[in-house]
Amino acid sequence: QVQLVESGGGLVQAGGSLRLSCAASGRTFSMYAMGWFRQAPGKERAVVAAISNSDSNTYYADSVKGRFTISRDNAKNTLYLQMNSLTPEDTAVYYCAAKTVGYYSSRYYRDKDDYTYWGRGTQVTVSS
Repeated sequence: QVQLVESGGGLVQAGGSLRLSCAASGRTFSMYAMGWFRQAPGKERAVVAAISNSDSNTYYADSVKGRFTISRDNAKNTLYLQMNSLTPEDTAVYYCAAKTVGYYSSRYYRDKDDYTYWGRGTQVTVSS
């Protein structure tokens, strides 16, 4: 198993930036494909970005492409999401998620149902 703890959320003005972190503990972090998801009130949880466990192949939702960057540091067991040019539409609870891969793969996963482990989330609020 792996335990995930998000941090770095908060209140920011439109146009500002935040960096989210997701600290993982438990089994070998490098064996997990990772993703960031977000859920706004009244909406489904949706993928923001995803990253493979080996060569850091990445995916971004169209709504964040060019503004957000997902990365991982396997030596530090940490996943990151750099968020720039934030807008009020980015307001949501952000979750990190892990999927056991068990071998080195270039595949990322966009579907929340692919993920087994979830953090408790961190609130991001962007004011206009």
